[in-house]
Amino acid sequence: MSKNFLMFLTMFMLIAFVGFFQSWTVAFMIINMCIISSIMSLGVNVQWGYAGLFNLGIMGFVALGGLATVIISSPPVYEAWEAGGLRVIIALIFAFLTIAFATFVWKKLYNSKLRPLAITLILLFGFFIYRYIFDPAVEAIEKINPAVEGNLGGLGLPIILSWPIGGVFAAGAAWLVGRVSLGLRSDYLAIATLGVSEIIIFIMKNEDWLARGVKNVIGLPRPVPYEIDLQKSSDFIYWSQTLGMDVVDASSLFVKGCYTVLFLIVLVIVYWLCEKALNSPWGRMMRAIRDNEVAAEALGKDVTSRHLQVFVLGSAVCGIAGAMLVTLDGQLTPTSYHPLRFTFIIWVMVIVGGSGNNLGSILGGFIIWFFWIEVETIGHLIIDILTSGFSEDNPFRIHMLNSAAYMRYLTLGLILVLVLRFNPKGLIPEK
Repeated sequence: MSKNFLMFLTMFMLIAFVGFFQSWTVAFMIINMCIISSIMSLGVNVQWGYAGLFNLGIMGFVALGGLATVIISSPPVYEAWEAGGLRVIIALIFAFLTIAFATFVWKKLYNSKLRPLAITLILLFGFFIYRYIFDPAVEAIEKINPAVEGNLGGLGLPIILSWPIGGVFAAGAAWLVGRVSLGLRSDYLAIATLGVSEIIIFIMKNEDWLARGVKNVIGLPRPVPYEIDLQKSSDFIYWSQTLGMDVVDASSLFVKGCYTVLFLIVLVIVYWLCEKALNSPWGRMMRAIRDNEVAAEALGKDVTSRHLQVFVLGSAVCGIAGAMLVTLDGQLTPTSYHPLRFTFIIWVMVIVGGSGNNLGSILGGFIIWFFWIEVETIGHLIIDILTSGFSEDNPFRIHMLNSAAYMRYLTLGLILVLVLRFNPKGLIPEK
């Protein structure tokens, strides 16, 4: 029995332990979040493990995947489109053409002293015209039933289509970012990507016409049945009674199980594609570039172009995971995207699992997210036992119980330190 198999078996036994002694609903929730986290970890591993690109803007690309679910699955708000939808589209097209024209002029006036003045005038003129068209349109849209709408809505398509589209959104943003920032290296690239992530999330928070901003989009459609519909089904009631289960618990488990199946399919596909890429001539070339860029350039390899490829691919995987996460939650909450905090968690997954090894990234995703969820419960139980000698209203006991949530960071830090000390290449090192 291999070491890798034993580690995965241990993880599933821990999840089963949660199911038996806590709740199977919680166990399936952990499984689903572990799968999504593993996909994010695979995306980061493609960038860091394959090419050594230090990306701190992960949450920005995840957020774009979440935005895709709203654009694809939400029903269109026809009143908002009539009020200002077309004008918003025209304004955005005009902004794009302004930037494109400014870029064209910048190249044409390469040796001209008039270039700075010309670019400034073009951008200023374009900006004021853009705002003249855009602002009234947005104001009109956001006045349409602002309590529940106030945005353009989406296309009303099946939400599962948003998963690949979320990858496309993230890939497109990564291409734009990469064209500008991939000339930078190491910490400079990290700072640039973190800044871009903050910009993306800032736009999602403040542009209500797009996805309601901080008002959130709730009630997104599902790719699986609703619990209430199952509870009304005579066949499902009969099936749950046959198994000796409460119909409410059975419906909840059935829905979460359906999500698990869908997410596992995506995880297997992404893992298979990542493995094919890693073991292909392209993957060997990427690792050669990662290990020695100077030698690779001397052999005629276009390092910047290859970095752009891997940056786009890794970001696309993160975008898919972001769309899956919003699908599971059933709502888009832009304020929940904390670029630095959750980026740190994903990076811990990659480091603990083993940078450069796709299977290790999956294992890291399961380990870290399991402890992220369960440590608070375990910590609360341990503190409750240790302070059982104090009265219920003892200030020290109350303070310690309220501090149980902070054990998450302590545990993640401890796991990271132990792995780096005793197995610095991760639990499943790169081959």
